[in-house]
Amino acid sequence: MSSLTARDLTKMALLVALLFVAAFIAIPLPFTPAMITMTTLVFNLTAFLLPPKQTLIVCVVYTLCGAAGLPVFTGGVGGLGKVFGPTGGFIFAFIVAYPLVSMFKGKVRSFWHYVAAGVFIGIPITYIGGVLGMMIVLHMSLWPAIVAGALPFIPGDILKTIVAAFIALKIRV
Repeated sequence: MSSLTARDLTKMALLVALLFVAAFIAIPLPFTPAMITMTTLVFNLTAFLLPPKQTLIVCVVYTLCGAAGLPVFTGGVGGLGKVFGPTGGFIFAFIVAYPLVSMFKGKVRSFWHYVAAGVFIGIPITYIGGVLGMMIVLHMSLWPAIVAGALPFIPGDILKTIVAAFIALKIRV
């Protein structure tokens, strides 16, 4: 990796901090351990604004901070219990999904490229990780895990991807 500039590090730090804040914006649902959050919006924004390696660093730093016990995961909690709990699959999936979104968004700043990368790469990978995590930790079969970990969130995550693409195109970094 080429050396990171002070500007790169500042952008990355700001996006990590924004992820910390976004995790506190959480709406619990009675039928699932997963919550509606703004973290997916910020992960998309990160992928749209940064190159893949920097996006990966942001995702890993966020995860390590939460795993170390900082209350930065959904609902303001942290620790290994959250990482390896029912929704831990989402946390691991973020590390895979959003660097790939960044990679496949294209070199040209394009709303439709951003949305396509977020919807067709970010969302499916995130849901695969989340559903697998629920299946393993909660001993759920596939369909109940999909109902609890993916289906109710699809419309909102598509909307958050669209909003993140719009914001990313308005920001000059």
